[in-house]
Amino acid sequence: MLTTLAIRNIVLIEALDLNFRPGLGVLTGETGAGKSILLDALGLVLGARAETSLVRSGEDQASATATFEFDSFPPAISNALGEAEVEIEPGEPLIVRRRLKADGGSKAFINDQPVSVALLRQLAGALVELHGQHDDRGLVNPRGHRLLLDRFAGADAARVSSAWEKWHGARAQLESARAGIEQARADQDLLLAYLAELTAIAPEVGEEENLATSRSDMQKGEKLQGDLDDLRSVWDGSKSPLAQLRSAARKLDRIAPEHALLAEALASLDRAIIDADEAEVKLNAAALALTHDPEQLDDIETRLFELRAQARKHNCQVDDLPRVMNEMREKLDAIEQGDANLAELIKAEAAAGEAYRKAAEALHAARVKAGVKLDRAVAGELAPLKLDAARFQTSIMKLPEDRWGPSGMDAVEFLISTNPGADFAPLNKIASGGELSRFILALKVALAEQGGAATVIFDEIDRGVGGAVASAIGERLARLASGGQLLAVTHSPQVAARGNTHYMIAKSSKGTVTKTSVARLDAEGRKEEIARMLSGAEVTPEARAQADRLLEGV
Repeated sequence: MLTTLAIRNIVLIEALDLNFRPGLGVLTGETGAGKSILLDALGLVLGARAETSLVRSGEDQASATATFEFDSFPPAISNALGEAEVEIEPGEPLIVRRRLKADGGSKAFINDQPVSVALLRQLAGALVELHGQHDDRGLVNPRGHRLLLDRFAGADAARVSSAWEKWHGARAQLESARAGIEQARADQDLLLAYLAELTAIAPEVGEEENLATSRSDMQKGEKLQGDLDDLRSVWDGSKSPLAQLRSAARKLDRIAPEHALLAEALASLDRAIIDADEAEVKLNAAALALTHDPEQLDDIETRLFELRAQARKHNCQVDDLPRVMNEMREKLDAIEQGDANLAELIKAEAAAGEAYRKAAEALHAARVKAGVKLDRAVAGELAPLKLDAARFQTSIMKLPEDRWGPSGMDAVEFLISTNPGADFAPLNKIASGGELSRFILALKVALAEQGGAATVIFDEIDRGVGGAVASAIGERLARLASGGQLLAVTHSPQVAARGNTHYMIAKSSKGTVTKTSVARLDAEGRKEEIARMLSGAEVTPEARAQADRLLEGV
């Protein structure tokens, strides 16, 4: 609930710190005293548009800070804070601050962490619910009526939402499979032609590199053929240097035992023969590798051209051609298996759709039953609020299938008829300001506002009524405030007498400076203010006596 509101330099308020309590708090004061300024300041905290005209004349900036305390944050608040990465320790109050500059622009903070104004607007619905004579949000807005009815019915809307997600997912999977098969069938002839081409040449990973190396070796061999032949002749014949070395080694082997140097010479000669043998082997291998075969070279170049042409056609590397072939085979296999897979997906989608329909039908039935109950409950509240001729109706209309969604198959809207025989219409279309406020009060009492905002504010709901109607309004506001927090801006002494806490708003002038102040009244102050509300400018003894009777009566 709202525990404190600190205002600095907003319109007529220079500095104001208010503390709020649970239960019904009433705010009273003469017309023009500045009650709307409090609501404007609170609106800033809740993400309302920052008008520079709110900054007190002569000041550079204004600010409003509201503190909310909860036993534990409602899911709507904790989820929004989590998504915005705003860190608040368990048990810590929620401190929302808005700062507005006189030259334009504003900044928002939650527990001194900078946040967007959009986040404040997102949190507003869970923090404060404001109802005024020109309210176009809250209970007046049809977008929230379905949720309110579901809460009133205690309906399992989450089951419908879950069933919708499963059905939506199954339908998306089916549509994707159908689109894929249709596209594959359209490409089937082309796939077969491409696959036949690739199968014919049978590409292999690493083949391009091997072919390119072989081609390069052959091209080098053509240039080096003469030199290679000359080098190989060195090893050929009995007169070759290698043959003579071997002959010398045999002779040296016979005499090597005669002297150590001869043995060393033989060892050196043996090493030379071994190295020469290795050179001969490598030279022969090189000559074989560099052999220039014009026909084979032509085959290699033709093969490379074919592979690279296919790679260009399929926009890939040559080494990727085997993968491309496999993908084509898989697509063709999918076409053949598509009908079987599609049948399974159709079956799954139908089952998910039927599960959703059953859940949505059950929710529809619960809504219809709850709607009848809600209509009776609201009807019981209308006469005491001087709305005897009015009628209330919960409209529950089944939507066409293309408009079904996670909230079910219904459109829900609260309708009223203010005169006998008149057609039902939306709340804000035919009700006057005072009627609308009383309708909202009747509806809130009937709903008992399950899961509503932490703080509810009614702005002059009693305008234009008095006597028994004002008493009925006060009694219902007190009932709504039981166990929660409700603030009412009022001109009615009957409503003011019901308050657990009473704030008086006053405006004073000194020279050219006008200020608005707010004071929390004690018991004697309450009696005096209610007497003023009863008698006008001059408080009479009769008015004080009547104020006593009002206070004693509650």
